[in-house]
Amino acid sequence: MSDEPMPNSAEDSRLRQEIGELLHAGLTTEVEPRAYEFELIQRIVAELQDLPRSDLRGKLVKAGFTAEPYRGDEGIEEACETCMYYLSQRRFCQLPELMLPVEPNWSCRLWRI
Repeated sequence: MSDEPMPNSAEDSRLRQEIGELLHAGLTTEVEPRAYEFELIQRIVAELQDLPRSDLRGKLVKAGFTAEPYRGDEGIEEACETCMYYLSQRRFCQLPELMLPVEPNWSCRLWRI
């Protein structure tokens, strides 16, 4: 049995649309500082774990979601589609603290190669 979340394409599509609407409506998220150091990663993950599972807005804010790829000082583009947590066939973030349907060109500050 796989640890991959069971797909529910209708629910994923609805939730992905809701997230997109929040991001495009100007939801202010904690885009920086980026979580490159272990201590910051752990702090953000702990903050996400403290949120109720149903707190979509809180997850988006704490994880620093954006509706476009993040471009850092070194010119590296950080998009969901290049993150190790991204399931491309499902367009889904499998980071346990998020577990959200996402678009390939979105980004969050927990992005990892």
